[in-house]
Amino acid sequence: GDREVLAAIIFVATSGCTWNQLPPGFGLSGVTAFRRFTEWTEARVWAKLHRLVLDELGSRGELDWSR
Repeated sequence: GDREVLAAIIFVATSGCTWNQLPPGFGLSGVTAFRRFTEWTEARVWAKLHRLVLDELGSRGELDWSR
């Protein structure tokens, strides 16, 4: 599922491990995680997610736009 893939992608991004070193606890292979990461990158998912987070934080007044 998407949640498992997202968790695996975040793990790789924050741990410094390679896709092939992805622990089996995620329930998917590193190849699958990398393929979905590539698909989501091409679909600009990360840019859209970033925008949504900024919009949400901005609507709560939790961003300092002066920087």
